[in-house]
Amino acid sequence: MDVLERVQRRSTKMIRELEHLSYKDRLRELGLFSLEKRMLRGDLLAAFQYLKGAYRKEGEGLFTRVCSDRTRGNGCKLKEDKFRLDIGKKFFTMRVVKHWHRLPREAVAAPSLEVFKARLDGALSNLV
Repeated sequence: MDVLERVQRRSTKMIRELEHLSYKDRLRELGLFSLEKRMLRGDLLAAFQYLKGAYRKEGEGLFTRVCSDRTRGNGCKLKEDKFRLDIGKKFFTMRVVKHWHRLPREAVAAPSLEVFKARLDGALSNLV
């Protein structure tokens, strides 16, 4: 367990009304996500911004978008591009692509970042 996760676990336990609940139930009551989900949320937000054109230079060639109505799921799949040396990009794409494909169609097709955030939070709250 990560140090930050332990701090969050301990701090949620300090709330008297919630001390008898399990960690997951305390997070749910407070409307919080675990550290792992928060990191995934950040990665998916960065991927959405990249796909909308926010990171032209920095993220050049990270993903190829393959949109089709014939696929199951959200209809807009991401394909990882091949890299030679920049392994950091590769790890980011590996973390994001698997989860992106599981997002609902309405989240992926969001018109703005704020709408995407709201729909993403709904999708992540269903993942317990």
